[in-house]
Amino acid sequence: MQNDTRIAVDLAKAVFEIAASDRPGRVARRERLPRSQFLPFFAQHPAATVVMEACGSAHYWGRRIEQLGHKVILLPPHQVRPYVQRNKTDRTDAKGILEASRNDDIHPVPVKTVAQQVLTSLHRLRSGWMAQRTARLNTLRGLLRELGVFIPVGARQVIPAVQALIEDADADFPDALRPLFAEACHEIRQIEARIKQVERQPEAMTQQLPIVAHLLTIPGIGLLTATALFAFIGDIHRFPSPRHLASWLGLTPREYSSGLKRRLGRISKRGDGYLRMLLIHGARSVLLHARTKQLDHLRQWAHKIAQTHVHNKAAVAVANKMARVIWAVWTRLEDYGARKAA
Repeated sequence: MQNDTRIAVDLAKAVFEIAASDRPGRVARRERLPRSQFLPFFAQHPAATVVMEACGSAHYWGRRIEQLGHKVILLPPHQVRPYVQRNKTDRTDAKGILEASRNDDIHPVPVKTVAQQVLTSLHRLRSGWMAQRTARLNTLRGLLRELGVFIPVGARQVIPAVQALIEDADADFPDALRPLFAEACHEIRQIEARIKQVERQPEAMTQQLPIVAHLLTIPGIGLLTATALFAFIGDIHRFPSPRHLASWLGLTPREYSSGLKRRLGRISKRGDGYLRMLLIHGARSVLLHARTKQLDHLRQWAHKIAQTHVHNKAAVAVANKMARVIWAVWTRLEDYGARKAA
């Protein structure tokens, strides 16, 4: 049984600052522990509420501390920062975490499971390799442009064009650059092989994740988007309504209102930019298919939006709509369109 004690932990790589409070505004106990003594401290302590920032290694320590019978709360770091007074030290950070944990307007971050962190790692690796691939391709394009060689638009056009240029002995291309450009092409091919390998991993894991199968029934949601939603969102029930999910993804407009004047601006772009990018790309796919076939309500709605808005605005609007559909499908644990079919 848990008591009223609240323990704040300022996580680090080697040394952990701990502040325990038995009532608001008072720190009853402080500890500064090395990593080897961190878990034994909680194993000997009575069940309490442990509060940490959702930073590096927080989910791992959260799972370990929950196994010892404590309740773990992870807070968004950017919302804890205003509670750190004066100079930033480990002691003031721990005190700030304590004060922020008593604010009900700060919504905690769910502790991720091992499966969710595995999927998160796969997506981060793929995103990093995609950025490397794009950088290498742009480097080749720019260097060749300086030599008067222009490659057509499209990432798939670069490697074949460069290889054809290298193999052409009669081409007006410096011999000193031929082996280096060949090595650059080989490096890009290796990166593409890693991307394909990491894209096959989520497919094998989705057989054990029923919610991913439900999300895949939504138009515009593919395997990458479905697994990313499961990995990064965690618990969908922390969003009381579909608008809260869309707002968390940064797909709702910023508001500048005062008195009787209400002004809505551009989308806020808060939340995870990777998830927002995947949803907007999926929305573009929905808009493309809505031109030819409008078999469901979402594509019909997208087609109407495309008639009155420019393409990018329509894509963001459809992504906002998709976020609301995702919330409904996830909370009901049923396929998209199942109720209408029934």
